[in-house]
Amino acid sequence: MPNNSLTQTIQVQANQTAAQYGSGLLEVFATPALIGLMENTAMKLIELPEGSSSVGTFINMKHLKASPIGEMIECTATIIAIEGRKYSFEIKATDSKGDLVGEATHERVVINIEKFMSKIIIK
Repeated sequence: MPNNSLTQTIQVQANQTAAQYGSGLLEVFATPALIGLMENTAMKLIELPEGSSSVGTFINMKHLKASPIGEMIECTATIIAIEGRKYSFEIKATDSKGDLVGEATHERVVINIEKFMSKIIIK
């Protein structure tokens, strides 16, 4: 099994707020931004063959605490299962106080980029 856990830390920026994303009115870390951080952390755990990528197919996330601009968010993704091309993750995000900001389960599938993109019809 590849490395089964990865942690990355970000500082909440003004362009990551609910007001900026349009997901709310407040200047706090947006739920879509938290989901993006979680997916990115999980994605970086998958060792991909040449010509491959992974796509998110499922996320079940709870956003538990608001975080202001400037707050440090630490996100840890852990692989909990690999079934063929499907990877399952448990993800937790905490703030600088160690409080749980969000938690999720997430699934990603490894795809061949050329084959995947050939199925997308662009008009």
